[in-house]
Amino acid sequence: METKIIEAFKSAEIGISERQAEQFRALYEFMIEYNRNVNLTSITEFDDVVMKHFVDSVLPFTMLELDETASFIDVGTGAGFPSLPLLIMFPKLKGTLCDSLGKRCTYLELACGKIGVSAEIIHARGEELGRKRRGQYDLATARAVAALPVLAELCLPFVKVGGEFVALKSVNEDTSAAQNAVKLLGGKQKISLDYKLPNGDDRRLVVVKKISQTPTKYPRSYANITKKPL
Repeated sequence: METKIIEAFKSAEIGISERQAEQFRALYEFMIEYNRNVNLTSITEFDDVVMKHFVDSVLPFTMLELDETASFIDVGTGAGFPSLPLLIMFPKLKGTLCDSLGKRCTYLELACGKIGVSAEIIHARGEELGRKRRGQYDLATARAVAALPVLAELCLPFVKVGGEFVALKSVNEDTSAAQNAVKLLGGKQKISLDYKLPNGDDRRLVVVKKISQTPTKYPRSYANITKKPL
């Protein structure tokens, strides 16, 4: 398994150590075992998990000038993507994993122990935690299906001025529709880059720079965020 994991990352021009390959194997095995009782992912085949979860979580961050000691929050982390692969690759990162489902948070706590990484796990809704932890992180990440205006309102309040919101998106969304939301929330779009995974799947990386404080009326309630996107 470890050899296949190393080769998959190598196909994306990413080098990983034997130790990191062992951590990814442990994460795969634990996630699949836990997935029998708690719905974490519909992607379960080994090769697919390695490419579509592990490589997919790490590759876009190799395109950035990542401070490997930065603090980040992964909003709506779900099964722990991109956060857990990032913590395997860059163990000096200070990670906070936020999810609204208690069962997933229990899984995340156990998974961190299994793979030997440290992270703060918080059971909370992103918009509620965003009001309490305004401007506390260098980075906010999201690898979610929500539209970019929604993700921006959930994530940008967490980011320090000078920090960044990093969204991992599909290429099917018109991300230019988020320009108004980004501006209102104190951000400025820095990168919108389309790329491919080694298996040919299309992806889009969107990076928003935080240039001013987010007004205190944001984030709104989730109902308003989704019903009336900025």
